[in-house]
Amino acid sequence: MQLDPTIFKAYDIRGIVGKMLTREVARAVGLAFGSTAVEKGERAVVVGRDGRLSGPDLLGGLVEGLRAAGLDVIDLGMVATPMVYFGTYVELDGQRATSGIMVTGSHNPPDYNGLKMVLAGEAIYGDAIQGLRQRIEAGTFTSGAGGYRQIDIRRQYIDRILADVKLARPMKIALDAGNGVAGAFVGELFRGLGCEVTELFCEVDGSFPNHHPDPAHVENLQDLMRSLRETDCELGLAFDGDGDRLGVVTKDGQVIFPDRQLMLFAEEILARNPGQQVIYDVKCTGKLAPWIRQHGGEPLMWKTGHSLIKAKLRETGAPIAGEMSGHVFFKDRWYGFDDGLYTGARLLEILSRHADPSAVLNALPNSNSTPELQLKCAEGEPFALLDKIRANATFEGAREVNKIDGVRVEYADGFGLARPSNTTPVVVMRFEADNDAALARIQAQFKRAILAEKPDAQLPF
Repeated sequence: MQLDPTIFKAYDIRGIVGKMLTREVARAVGLAFGSTAVEKGERAVVVGRDGRLSGPDLLGGLVEGLRAAGLDVIDLGMVATPMVYFGTYVELDGQRATSGIMVTGSHNPPDYNGLKMVLAGEAIYGDAIQGLRQRIEAGTFTSGAGGYRQIDIRRQYIDRILADVKLARPMKIALDAGNGVAGAFVGELFRGLGCEVTELFCEVDGSFPNHHPDPAHVENLQDLMRSLRETDCELGLAFDGDGDRLGVVTKDGQVIFPDRQLMLFAEEILARNPGQQVIYDVKCTGKLAPWIRQHGGEPLMWKTGHSLIKAKLRETGAPIAGEMSGHVFFKDRWYGFDDGLYTGARLLEILSRHADPSAVLNALPNSNSTPELQLKCAEGEPFALLDKIRANATFEGAREVNKIDGVRVEYADGFGLARPSNTTPVVVMRFEADNDAALARIQAQFKRAILAEKPDAQLPF
């Protein structure tokens, strides 16, 4: 079997369907994952898929491999990624499983698909994912005849959220699922919370005919903004392709990015849990740490990546974590996995206490910032480039140089970040400052540092 090693990413397995990722590859991953799980004493695994057109075939191959390795398979069918995670924490019709695999391309283009994996209660990443690749290449699999059953988790999942989250008043909201799988569930969930709901593109369609299901990019939120202008909806919520990330738009068309959403969640949780840590990734606003301290918490910046943040959350016992991409992890009243649907419910719980939710969101600290900028590189080059910058660059006037994930340089009036992407051969950059002059000064310092090591760099600023 031809196995493309590049599909084994830092946090998941992902590639172009039919070329890099086939039913045969999915079966091999099932064999490798199943063998590893069996050796850990696992007996069953929860699986599901998103709404992509290639999902049923890939899931079929995956299930064959898992059963051949000796694992019982609990198939949830077409669900959001957080519903698979949820399935690894609760009893499903008398059976428990702490391992799970979701077949999802997340926010990638329609011709992609992939696998997100939880093994014995922990999201696997890095060396563990490479270990699956090595196991496939070596062909060292366990052998068995695992069982198979289908379970509908929809009611159990939605009821669990409805039992936990209570709104102070009914709200009128617009929901945009971008034809991703979250659309199959969000209407019922938010109506169950007492909301009057306007649904946009909630019909699941793996060709994504309206706009791409990625709320991290403002161009994908234009329909939601238009709906808020033309209706009496108070707020707009957008979901990514597999439902583990949330986008938020105010009545006046302002995008509340996840690092500012996290401020609101931190304030509410720290009021009940003073002194606790709040974890966030290196891409988040410099306004977040002072806000957390101001509200009695301890800020903890960590590496970007949903698997890395989840591991840090488990290690520290923090009640909440979040990252700029939109993954928010509630350990407070929830299980600690990233869940766009639950995050949306918790947001409305807070905002329903206010007559003007948009005013509350718009009042959160903000500053001049760039979107995520990317410097395209050759395969493998970003990590080497950042190693050189870490070793050689000097940043005049810097208050702190943080090197946990690339280079994040803090100044009195802003920050600059350059980090190697773990998923594509690019250097990811983000800049923030109190004014345009400070932004230009910080970017100039990074430009010097990058060009000193890579003179041919085509910088996006």
